[in-house]
Amino acid sequence: MTKEQFTINRRSLLVGAAVSSLSVILEGCAAGQSSSLQIRALQGSIPPQMLNEFRKQAASVKLEYAADRQLEELFTLLQTWKRSQSPNDSKKSTGFALPSWVPFFGQSATANPVDLVTLGDHWLSGAISQGLLSPLESATVQGGSALLKNPQWKALVTRNGEGKPDAKGKVWAVPYRVGTTVIAYRQDIFKQQGLQPPTDWADLWRPELKGRISLLDQPREVIGLTLKKLGKSYNTEDLATVPTLAAELRSLHQQAKLYSSTHYLQPLLLEDTWVAVGWSEDVLQSGQRSPNVVAVVPSSGTALWADLWVRPAANPTIPTAVAKWLAFCLQPAIAQQISLLTWGASPLLFGKPLADLPTELHRAPALFPDPKVVETSEFLQPLSKATTAQYEQAWKTMRQL
Repeated sequence: MTKEQFTINRRSLLVGAAVSSLSVILEGCAAGQSSSLQIRALQGSIPPQMLNEFRKQAASVKLEYAADRQLEELFTLLQTWKRSQSPNDSKKSTGFALPSWVPFFGQSATANPVDLVTLGDHWLSGAISQGLLSPLESATVQGGSALLKNPQWKALVTRNGEGKPDAKGKVWAVPYRVGTTVIAYRQDIFKQQGLQPPTDWADLWRPELKGRISLLDQPREVIGLTLKKLGKSYNTEDLATVPTLAAELRSLHQQAKLYSSTHYLQPLLLEDTWVAVGWSEDVLQSGQRSPNVVAVVPSSGTALWADLWVRPAANPTIPTAVAKWLAFCLQPAIAQQISLLTWGASPLLFGKPLADLPTELHRAPALFPDPKVVETSEFLQPLSKATTAQYEQAWKTMRQL
């Protein structure tokens, strides 16, 4: 499975398919170690160089690191650990269960929860409301205190017990990687056709692109970008307050050739489409292999995604090494490694002008949108049941046209 395949389902919860995990155990010095740290992360989100550097800086810590291919695997693992605390409940559960013969994911692998896990922002609300996480204590997040002074980041990770954003709530996560929803286009085709490159969401409605666009198969993304085009928020709570939305969605649907959250780049590479809406990590990686694929962060703002460190509720003990790791991830040199060696940006650097960043980070300008664009961009927040029903109905109506 390619990196494209396991990252482009970032906003989908696909529980029920067992896939094997690539795991790497990195242990510290054999003797004289005073503490240990167990981490489960998203594969590709932490470069090996970063792990080696942590071992050097924290020689007394025994680091055990494993990587999973998909974010939903990590969410499911949190659920598995939670159920293991209540054997009676686990018998009634219809959730995902991994067979004992699956490498690393067998019974012994899931029996003991680790200290830190990667979780995508899309899963944070559900993980909190299901009791899968423990909030982070102030001493634990000390290394990220400066980052959490940023209102955008603080609003993302400060939640109440139901998982809803709450300025008076507890801190449940620390972000370490961030990206955006982007417009990808074939610059060679645009040049051949004498077309101006897209710069904002409104360009998706251009007549010359009819039948040449692939859209994500995600209601929040497609309805959200349409709301953004209309000057509204991705997290608009009452769609009835946007009277032109239905007509805009109908028009956009007529522009689209296909909808996919897993194969939206292939038609672009094959020239079946000229434009695709997708997630920055996938598009930038594809652009490295195919230079004609260019990523553009819409100038009016876009949707943001983030990878977060969270604490499993099933593990009541908090090693002192957790605070060391969180602070380590936000060191300037480590932030550069994350931004240079993965297809996501460190939140420590995200939102800064590209000209202020080290030259080596200029390789992918879409990783670091203009600060004004970042200010107008949004994380997708959980919606109420009533609002969710509105989005589902708008999506169903749009797709039936």
